[in-house]
Amino acid sequence: MSSAPATSMHKPARPGDAYAAPVRDLVATMPLTQIGEVANLGRGDPDVIKLWFGESDLKTPEFIGRAANKALAEGYTFYTWQRGIPPLREAIARYTERVYGIDCKSDRITVMGSGMQVIALACQAIIDPGDNVVVVSPAWPNVINAVQVMGGLPREVTLDFKDGRWSLDLDRLFAAVDDRTRALFVNSPSNPTGWVMSSADQKTALDFCRSRRIWLVADEVYARLVYDRPVAPSFLQHAGPDDPLIVVQSFSKPWAMTGWRLGWMTSPANFGDMLAKPIQFNTSGSPAFLQYGALAAIEEGEEFLKHMVERCRAGGEIVFQRLAALPRVRVARPDATFYTFFAVDGMTSSLELAKRFVLETKVGLAPGSAFGAGGEGYLRLCFAQSPERLATAMDRIEPLLR
Repeated sequence: MSSAPATSMHKPARPGDAYAAPVRDLVATMPLTQIGEVANLGRGDPDVIKLWFGESDLKTPEFIGRAANKALAEGYTFYTWQRGIPPLREAIARYTERVYGIDCKSDRITVMGSGMQVIALACQAIIDPGDNVVVVSPAWPNVINAVQVMGGLPREVTLDFKDGRWSLDLDRLFAAVDDRTRALFVNSPSNPTGWVMSSADQKTALDFCRSRRIWLVADEVYARLVYDRPVAPSFLQHAGPDDPLIVVQSFSKPWAMTGWRLGWMTSPANFGDMLAKPIQFNTSGSPAFLQYGALAAIEEGEEFLKHMVERCRAGGEIVFQRLAALPRVRVARPDATFYTFFAVDGMTSSLELAKRFVLETKVGLAPGSAFGAGGEGYLRLCFAQSPERLATAMDRIEPLLR
Protein backbone atom coordinates (compact mmCIF):
# COMPACT_ATOMS: atom_id res chain seq x y z
CA MET A 1 0.00 0.00 0.00
CA SER A 2 1.46 3.35 -0.99
CA SER A 3 1.36 6.36 1.30
CA ALA A 4 0.67 9.95 0.27
CA PRO A 5 3.50 12.43 0.77
CA ALA A 6 3.22 14.77 3.73
CA THR A 7 2.10 18.30 2.97
CA SER A 8 1.95 21.48 5.01
CA MET A 9 -1.81 20.95 5.32
CA HIS A 10 -1.61 17.38 6.63
CA LYS A 11 1.54 16.30 8.47
CA PRO A 12 2.32 12.83 9.84
CA ALA A 13 2.24 12.39 13.59
CA ARG A 14 5.55 12.38 15.46
CA PRO A 15 6.44 11.08 18.95
CA GLY A 16 5.12 13.54 21.50
CA ASP A 17 2.50 15.09 19.20
CA ALA A 18 -0.84 15.89 20.75
CA TYR A 19 -2.59 13.60 18.26
CA ALA A 20 -1.80 9.95 17.56
CA ALA A 21 -2.52 10.29 13.83
CA PRO A 22 -2.42 13.12 11.29
CA VAL A 23 -4.75 16.08 11.76
CA ARG A 24 -5.08 19.01 9.37
CA ASP A 25 -2.93 21.88 10.59
CA LEU A 26 -5.76 24.31 9.95
CA VAL A 27 -8.04 22.47 12.39
CA ALA A 28 -5.39 21.49 14.94
CA THR A 29 -4.16 25.06 15.28
CA MET A 30 -7.56 26.76 15.09
CA PRO A 31 -7.81 28.95 18.21
CA LEU A 32 -10.75 29.08 20.57
CA THR A 33 -12.97 32.01 19.67
CA GLN A 34 -12.26 35.08 21.74
CA ILE A 35 -15.85 35.11 22.99
CA GLY A 36 -15.34 31.56 24.23
CA GLU A 37 -12.05 32.59 25.82
CA VAL A 38 -13.83 35.28 27.83
CA ALA A 39 -16.79 33.04 28.67
CA ASN A 40 -14.51 30.33 30.06
CA LEU A 41 -13.35 32.78 32.73
CA GLY A 42 -16.80 33.07 34.24
CA ARG A 43 -19.08 30.42 32.77
CA GLY A 44 -19.41 28.48 36.05
CA ASP A 45 -19.77 31.53 38.30
CA PRO A 46 -23.45 32.13 39.18
CA ASP A 47 -22.71 35.77 40.08
CA VAL A 48 -21.54 36.66 36.55
CA ILE A 49 -24.14 38.46 34.44
CA LYS A 50 -23.60 36.76 31.11
CA LEU A 51 -24.04 39.24 28.27
CA TRP A 52 -21.37 37.73 26.00
CA PHE A 53 -23.50 35.31 23.96
CA GLY A 54 -26.37 36.15 21.65
CA GLU A 55 -29.33 34.80 23.54
CA SER A 56 -32.18 35.99 25.72
CA ASP A 57 -32.61 35.05 29.36
CA LEU A 58 -36.16 33.93 28.49
CA LYS A 59 -36.95 30.23 28.31
CA THR A 60 -38.50 28.79 25.17
CA PRO A 61 -42.27 29.47 25.30
CA GLU A 62 -44.36 26.63 26.72
CA PHE A 63 -46.50 26.19 23.60
CA ILE A 64 -43.39 25.35 21.58
CA GLY A 65 -42.16 22.84 24.16
CA ARG A 66 -45.61 21.23 24.36
CA ALA A 67 -45.68 20.67 20.60
CA ALA A 68 -42.24 19.03 20.67
CA ASN A 69 -43.15 16.90 23.70
CA LYS A 70 -46.36 15.76 22.00
CA ALA A 71 -44.44 14.73 18.89
CA LEU A 72 -41.87 12.93 21.03
CA ALA A 73 -44.60 11.04 22.92
CA GLU A 74 -46.23 10.08 19.61
CA GLY A 75 -43.00 8.49 18.41
CA TYR A 76 -41.55 11.03 15.98
CA THR A 77 -38.07 9.73 16.76
CA PHE A 78 -37.05 8.10 13.49
CA TYR A 79 -34.97 9.26 10.55
CA THR A 80 -36.78 11.87 8.52
CA TRP A 81 -36.48 14.03 5.41
CA GLN A 82 -33.02 15.54 4.91
CA ARG A 83 -34.58 18.89 3.94
CA GLY A 84 -37.06 18.95 6.82
CA ILE A 85 -40.53 17.59 7.48
CA PRO A 86 -43.03 18.72 4.81
CA PRO A 87 -45.45 20.42 7.25
CA LEU A 88 -42.67 22.66 8.56
CA ARG A 89 -41.30 23.52 5.12
CA GLU A 90 -44.80 24.41 3.95
CA ALA A 91 -45.42 26.54 7.05
CA ILE A 92 -42.13 28.40 6.56
CA ALA A 93 -43.06 29.09 2.92
CA ARG A 94 -46.43 30.54 4.06
CA TYR A 95 -44.66 32.56 6.76
CA THR A 96 -42.23 33.96 4.16
CA GLU A 97 -45.11 34.97 1.90
CA ARG A 98 -46.98 36.60 4.78
CA VAL A 99 -44.03 38.49 6.26
CA TYR A 100 -42.37 39.66 3.04
CA GLY A 101 -45.31 39.87 0.66
CA ILE A 102 -43.71 37.61 -1.95
CA ASP A 103 -44.40 34.25 -3.55
CA CYS A 104 -42.40 31.41 -1.99
CA LYS A 105 -42.81 27.70 -2.64
CA SER A 106 -41.85 25.06 -0.11
CA ASP A 107 -39.35 23.53 -2.54
CA ARG A 108 -37.13 26.57 -1.84
CA ILE A 109 -37.06 25.84 1.92
CA THR A 110 -34.52 23.55 3.62
CA VAL A 111 -34.60 23.00 7.39
CA MET A 112 -31.27 22.31 9.09
CA GLY A 113 -29.69 22.02 12.51
CA SER A 114 -29.22 25.80 13.01
CA GLY A 115 -28.54 28.84 10.88
CA MET A 116 -24.84 28.11 11.43
CA GLN A 117 -25.21 24.75 9.73
CA VAL A 118 -26.79 26.48 6.74
CA ILE A 119 -23.68 28.65 6.45
CA ALA A 120 -21.27 25.75 6.98
CA LEU A 121 -22.93 23.52 4.39
CA ALA A 122 -23.22 26.39 1.91
CA CYS A 123 -19.45 26.83 2.28
CA GLN A 124 -18.97 23.10 1.66
CA ALA A 125 -20.99 23.46 -1.51
CA ILE A 126 -19.43 26.56 -3.07
CA ILE A 127 -15.82 26.95 -1.83
CA ASP A 128 -12.72 25.23 -3.17
CA PRO A 129 -9.32 25.81 -1.53
CA GLY A 130 -8.00 29.20 -2.61
CA ASP A 131 -11.43 30.66 -3.35
CA ASN A 132 -12.51 33.72 -1.40
CA VAL A 133 -15.71 35.06 0.13
CA VAL A 134 -16.18 38.81 0.61
CA VAL A 135 -17.65 39.41 4.06
CA VAL A 136 -19.21 42.60 5.42
CA SER A 137 -17.44 43.18 8.73
CA PRO A 138 -17.48 43.37 11.75
CA ALA A 139 -19.05 39.94 11.46
CA TRP A 140 -19.96 36.99 13.61
CA PRO A 141 -16.66 35.06 13.91
CA ASN A 142 -18.13 31.65 13.05
CA VAL A 143 -18.71 32.88 9.50
CA ILE A 144 -15.02 33.58 9.00
CA ASN A 145 -14.14 30.18 10.46
CA ALA A 146 -16.61 28.37 8.19
CA VAL A 147 -14.89 29.88 5.14
CA GLN A 148 -11.41 29.12 6.42
CA VAL A 149 -12.09 25.50 7.35
CA MET A 150 -12.89 24.83 3.68
CA GLY A 151 -9.55 26.35 2.65
CA GLY A 152 -11.25 29.56 1.57
CA LEU A 153 -10.05 33.10 2.17
CA PRO A 154 -12.38 35.60 3.86
CA ARG A 155 -12.01 39.16 2.57
CA GLU A 156 -13.48 41.59 5.04
CA VAL A 157 -14.98 44.91 3.98
CA THR A 158 -15.66 47.00 7.04
CA LEU A 159 -18.70 49.09 7.85
CA ASP A 160 -18.07 52.76 8.54
CA PHE A 161 -19.06 54.30 11.88
CA LYS A 162 -19.66 58.03 11.73
CA ASP A 163 -21.94 60.45 13.57
CA GLY A 164 -23.51 57.63 15.54
CA ARG A 165 -24.47 55.56 12.45
CA TRP A 166 -23.12 52.50 10.71
CA SER A 167 -22.99 52.44 6.90
CA LEU A 168 -21.59 50.32 4.06
CA ASP A 169 -19.71 51.62 1.02
CA LEU A 170 -20.95 49.44 -1.84
CA ASP A 171 -18.13 50.54 -4.13
CA ARG A 172 -15.57 49.18 -1.64
CA LEU A 173 -17.61 45.98 -1.28
CA PHE A 174 -17.72 45.34 -5.02
CA ALA A 175 -14.05 46.29 -5.49
CA ALA A 176 -13.06 43.41 -3.18
CA VAL A 177 -14.48 40.87 -5.65
CA ASP A 178 -12.09 39.14 -8.05
CA ASP A 179 -12.01 36.02 -10.24
CA ARG A 180 -11.70 33.70 -7.22
CA THR A 181 -14.63 35.22 -5.31
CA ARG A 182 -17.46 32.74 -4.90
CA ALA A 183 -19.84 34.75 -2.72
CA LEU A 184 -20.68 37.97 -0.95
CA PHE A 185 -21.71 37.43 2.68
CA VAL A 186 -24.01 40.08 4.15
CA ASN A 187 -25.49 39.91 7.64
CA SER A 188 -28.40 42.33 7.92
CA PRO A 189 -29.58 43.10 10.54
CA SER A 190 -25.99 42.91 11.68
CA ASN A 191 -24.47 41.00 14.55
CA PRO A 192 -22.71 42.80 16.23
CA THR A 193 -23.51 46.37 15.09
CA GLY A 194 -27.30 46.41 14.68
CA TRP A 195 -26.87 47.97 11.21
CA VAL A 196 -29.66 47.30 8.69
CA MET A 197 -28.96 47.31 4.95
CA SER A 198 -31.41 49.38 2.93
CA SER A 199 -33.69 47.70 0.42
CA ALA A 200 -32.17 49.76 -2.40
CA ASP A 201 -28.64 48.62 -1.49
CA GLN A 202 -29.82 45.01 -1.28
CA LYS A 203 -31.16 45.23 -4.83
CA THR A 204 -27.89 46.75 -6.06
CA ALA A 205 -25.84 44.02 -4.36
CA LEU A 206 -28.01 41.22 -5.75
CA ASP A 207 -27.84 42.73 -9.25
CA PHE A 208 -24.04 42.79 -8.91
CA CYS A 209 -23.93 39.11 -7.89
CA ARG A 210 -26.15 38.16 -10.83
CA SER A 211 -23.84 39.99 -13.22
CA ARG A 212 -20.71 38.33 -11.78
CA ARG A 213 -22.35 34.89 -11.41
CA ILE A 214 -21.45 34.60 -7.74
CA TRP A 215 -23.59 33.74 -4.74
CA LEU A 216 -25.04 36.20 -2.28
CA VAL A 217 -25.30 34.60 1.16
CA ALA A 218 -27.61 36.71 3.33
CA ASP A 219 -27.75 36.07 7.07
CA GLU A 220 -31.16 37.46 8.04
CA VAL A 221 -31.46 35.71 11.40
CA TYR A 222 -32.41 38.97 13.17
CA ALA A 223 -34.94 40.12 10.57
CA ARG A 224 -37.85 40.18 13.02
CA LEU A 225 -35.88 41.81 15.86
CA VAL A 226 -36.15 45.30 14.37
CA TYR A 227 -37.46 48.43 16.07
CA ASP A 228 -38.79 50.81 13.42
CA ARG A 229 -40.85 48.40 11.29
CA PRO A 230 -42.36 44.89 11.51
CA VAL A 231 -39.51 43.23 9.60
CA ALA A 232 -36.15 44.27 8.17
CA PRO A 233 -35.73 44.51 4.38
CA SER A 234 -34.89 41.16 2.81
CA PHE A 235 -32.96 40.18 -0.30
CA LEU A 236 -35.87 37.83 -0.98
CA GLN A 237 -37.97 40.85 -1.93
CA HIS A 238 -35.74 41.42 -4.98
CA ALA A 239 -35.05 37.81 -5.98
CA GLY A 240 -36.62 35.36 -8.34
CA PRO A 241 -36.78 31.68 -7.40
CA ASP A 242 -33.62 30.83 -9.38
CA ASP A 243 -31.41 33.78 -8.42
CA PRO A 244 -27.98 33.03 -6.82
CA LEU A 245 -29.28 33.85 -3.34
CA ILE A 246 -29.02 31.86 -0.10
CA VAL A 247 -30.96 33.38 2.80
CA VAL A 248 -30.15 32.08 6.28
CA GLN A 249 -32.81 32.08 8.99
CA SER A 250 -33.04 30.62 12.49
CA PHE A 251 -35.57 29.80 15.18
CA SER A 252 -33.00 30.68 17.85
CA LYS A 253 -33.37 34.43 18.30
CA PRO A 254 -37.03 35.35 17.60
CA TRP A 255 -38.54 32.51 19.61
CA ALA A 256 -35.88 31.96 22.34
CA MET A 257 -34.82 28.58 20.94
CA THR A 258 -31.03 28.86 20.93
CA GLY A 259 -30.47 25.39 22.38
CA TRP A 260 -32.81 23.70 19.93
CA ARG A 261 -30.35 24.15 17.04
CA LEU A 262 -32.85 24.60 14.23
CA GLY A 263 -32.71 26.97 11.29
CA TRP A 264 -33.66 27.12 7.65
CA MET A 265 -32.41 28.18 4.24
CA THR A 266 -34.34 29.80 1.40
CA SER A 267 -32.58 29.16 -1.91
CA PRO A 268 -33.19 28.00 -5.46
CA ALA A 269 -35.00 24.65 -5.25
CA ASN A 270 -32.25 22.77 -7.10
CA PHE A 271 -29.61 24.10 -4.70
CA GLY A 272 -31.68 22.78 -1.77
CA ASP A 273 -31.92 19.37 -3.47
CA MET A 274 -28.16 19.35 -3.98
CA LEU A 275 -27.50 20.36 -0.37
CA ALA A 276 -29.60 17.42 0.85
CA LYS A 277 -26.61 15.24 -0.06
CA PRO A 278 -24.08 16.82 2.37
CA ILE A 279 -26.87 17.03 4.99
CA GLN A 280 -27.08 13.24 4.72
CA PHE A 281 -23.44 12.76 5.71
CA ASN A 282 -23.32 15.63 8.21
CA THR A 283 -26.44 14.99 10.32
CA SER A 284 -28.90 12.91 8.25
CA GLY A 285 -31.49 15.57 9.06
CA SER A 286 -32.83 17.39 12.11
CA PRO A 287 -34.85 15.51 14.77
CA ALA A 288 -38.49 15.32 13.71
CA PHE A 289 -39.98 15.95 17.15
CA LEU A 290 -37.98 19.18 17.48
CA GLN A 291 -39.24 20.27 14.08
CA TYR A 292 -42.82 19.99 15.37
CA GLY A 293 -41.86 22.47 18.09
CA ALA A 294 -40.50 24.77 15.38
CA LEU A 295 -43.77 24.35 13.48
CA ALA A 296 -45.63 25.68 16.52
CA ALA A 297 -43.25 28.65 16.69
CA ILE A 298 -43.90 29.57 13.05
CA GLU A 299 -47.66 29.13 13.25
CA GLU A 300 -48.42 30.39 16.77
CA GLY A 301 -45.44 32.53 17.73
CA GLU A 302 -46.37 36.07 16.67
CA GLU A 303 -47.54 37.22 20.12
CA PHE A 304 -44.39 35.94 21.78
CA LEU A 305 -42.31 37.60 19.08
CA LYS A 306 -43.99 40.95 19.74
CA HIS A 307 -43.21 40.53 23.44
CA MET A 308 -39.57 39.71 22.62
CA VAL A 309 -39.21 42.80 20.43
CA GLU A 310 -40.68 45.15 23.04
CA ARG A 311 -38.58 43.63 25.79
CA CYS A 312 -35.42 44.04 23.71
CA ARG A 313 -36.41 47.57 22.74
CA ALA A 314 -36.66 48.51 26.43
CA GLY A 315 -33.39 46.76 27.27
CA GLY A 316 -31.57 48.43 24.41
CA GLU A 317 -32.75 51.85 25.54
CA ILE A 318 -31.55 51.24 29.11
CA VAL A 319 -28.09 50.30 27.87
CA PHE A 320 -27.92 53.09 25.27
CA GLN A 321 -28.84 55.84 27.74
CA ARG A 322 -26.32 54.64 30.31
CA LEU A 323 -23.47 54.26 27.81
CA ALA A 324 -24.20 57.51 25.94
CA ALA A 325 -23.71 59.41 29.19
CA LEU A 326 -20.08 58.23 29.52
CA PRO A 327 -17.47 60.57 27.93
CA ARG A 328 -15.13 57.74 26.86
CA VAL A 329 -17.86 55.78 25.09
CA ARG A 330 -19.11 56.18 21.52
CA VAL A 331 -22.30 54.29 20.85
CA ALA A 332 -25.07 54.03 18.25
CA ARG A 333 -28.66 53.24 19.08
CA PRO A 334 -29.14 49.91 17.24
CA ASP A 335 -31.81 49.75 14.56
CA ALA A 336 -32.24 46.01 15.10
CA THR A 337 -30.88 42.86 16.81
CA PHE A 338 -30.34 42.77 20.56
CA TYR A 339 -26.76 44.01 20.71
CA THR A 340 -25.01 47.25 21.53
CA PHE A 341 -21.58 47.52 19.90
CA PHE A 342 -19.81 50.41 21.57
CA ALA A 343 -16.37 51.97 21.26
CA VAL A 344 -14.23 52.87 24.28
CA ASP A 345 -11.66 55.62 23.74
CA GLY A 346 -8.20 54.67 24.98
CA MET A 347 -8.86 50.92 24.95
CA THR A 348 -5.85 49.08 23.55
CA SER A 349 -7.19 45.51 23.71
CA SER A 350 -10.90 44.68 23.77
CA LEU A 351 -10.05 41.09 24.71
CA GLU A 352 -8.11 42.13 27.79
CA LEU A 353 -10.76 44.64 28.83
CA ALA A 354 -13.50 42.03 28.42
CA LYS A 355 -11.51 39.70 30.68
CA ARG A 356 -11.18 42.47 33.24
CA PHE A 357 -14.93 42.98 33.24
CA VAL A 358 -15.47 39.29 34.05
CA LEU A 359 -12.85 39.14 36.78
CA GLU A 360 -13.37 42.57 38.37
CA THR A 361 -17.07 43.33 37.83
CA LYS A 362 -18.62 39.90 37.13
CA VAL A 363 -20.18 41.07 33.88
CA GLY A 364 -19.49 39.13 30.69
CA LEU A 365 -19.11 41.11 27.43
CA ALA A 366 -17.81 40.05 24.03
CA PRO A 367 -14.56 41.64 22.78
CA GLY A 368 -14.90 43.57 19.54
CA SER A 369 -11.72 41.99 18.17
CA ALA A 370 -13.61 38.67 17.99
CA PHE A 371 -15.64 40.11 15.11
CA GLY A 372 -12.76 40.65 12.73
CA ALA A 373 -11.61 43.71 10.84
CA GLY A 374 -12.85 46.92 12.36
CA GLY A 375 -13.91 45.27 15.61
CA GLU A 376 -10.96 46.20 17.81
CA GLY A 377 -11.73 49.14 20.05
CA TYR A 378 -15.33 47.96 20.59
CA LEU A 379 -17.23 45.71 22.98
CA ARG A 380 -20.50 43.90 22.33
CA LEU A 381 -23.25 43.69 24.95
CA CYS A 382 -26.36 41.53 24.50
CA PHE A 383 -29.33 43.38 25.99
CA ALA A 384 -31.95 40.62 25.57
CA GLN A 385 -32.23 40.50 29.36
CA SER A 386 -34.53 41.72 32.10
CA PRO A 387 -34.35 45.44 32.96
CA GLU A 388 -33.17 44.54 36.46
CA ARG A 389 -30.23 42.46 35.22
CA LEU A 390 -29.23 45.16 32.75
CA ALA A 391 -29.37 47.92 35.36
CA THR A 392 -27.18 45.84 37.70
CA ALA A 393 -24.74 45.10 34.88
CA MET A 394 -24.44 48.78 34.00
CA ASP A 395 -23.86 49.70 37.64
CA ARG A 396 -20.99 47.22 37.72
CA ILE A 397 -19.22 48.15 34.46
CA GLU A 398 -19.53 51.93 34.51
CA PRO A 399 -16.52 52.50 36.83
CA LEU A 400 -14.19 50.80 34.32
CA LEU A 401 -15.63 52.87 31.47
CA ARG A 402 -15.31 56.30 33.08
